[in-house]
Amino acid sequence: MLLPMLATPGTSVPPGEEWRHEVKWDGVRALANVDGEVTLTSRNGNRITPAWPELTVPPVVGRDSLLDGEIIALNERGVPDFRVLADRMHVRKAATVARLAERVPATYMVFDLLRLDGEDLCGLPLHERRRRLLDLDLGRSGWQVPQEYDDGAMLRDATRAQGLEGIVSKRVDSTYRPGQRTPHWQKMAHRHRGSFVIGGWRPQTGTSDRLAALLVGEPTAEGLLYRGRVGSGIGAKQSRLLTELLAPLTRTATPFADEVPRIDATGTTWVEPVVVVDVDTHGLGYARLRQPSYQGVRTDLTPEDL
Repeated sequence: MLLPMLATPGTSVPPGEEWRHEVKWDGVRALANVDGEVTLTSRNGNRITPAWPELTVPPVVGRDSLLDGEIIALNERGVPDFRVLADRMHVRKAATVARLAERVPATYMVFDLLRLDGEDLCGLPLHERRRRLLDLDLGRSGWQVPQEYDDGAMLRDATRAQGLEGIVSKRVDSTYRPGQRTPHWQKMAHRHRGSFVIGGWRPQTGTSDRLAALLVGEPTAEGLLYRGRVGSGIGAKQSRLLTELLAPLTRTATPFADEVPRIDATGTTWVEPVVVVDVDTHGLGYARLRQPSYQGVRTDLTPEDL
């Protein structure tokens, strides 16, 4: 079974005319096999067609093809958001799937063509595969071919400003290597840094005093609103320093104005909301921090400054 080609994490946008750049979509990677009907498979080779009925209209009638892309859906800000898809990913009951498809319609962003009319295209360079992809008319379905750009730095800055996930850079001469992670494709996900107020801490599993995660919030006119739990980036040294800092601030009740999910609140030691920390997170404008990473205490800031 064919598996998708994977990108290598990159740290900077590769320069030069031999590279093209695309938006990194925050969705579900999928291969679409079109042979009279559409069969969708995940990056792990699992069949996921039943979850996406609105994407099963063959886009090109009478032509056998295999395409690679990302299934996306937009959140309330009009930005692709994996979490919007989460409720649909594992649903198989037809009535529920139909209801979710109407409420949260998906789009298939097709960025590669691997087979056409029985011809294996994986050995062709990317620019030729893309040319053939663009020659197809995908307008009959909920499928789109996203734009590519020759100015990677511009796309990086634009996607960061819009709160998108990041960019993917690809060599125009790259062949398609199924199931392989290759430096000919490089992905760069945006990280955003913000300042938040500590409202509590949780111990490491199996202990009662080894600080392993922080519960942080954002000061608003309605009070301190819960934004999530941060455990990444807190090593042994950071744990000791935070424990000493927070020990005198213990309180009996939550300082958050809204409800903290039980899974986060259970076992938490609440503290007075006076300590500000910096957190790196993935994406902007979400109610909960995404893949947050602790960066340090901001002794120069108070909650009022935020």
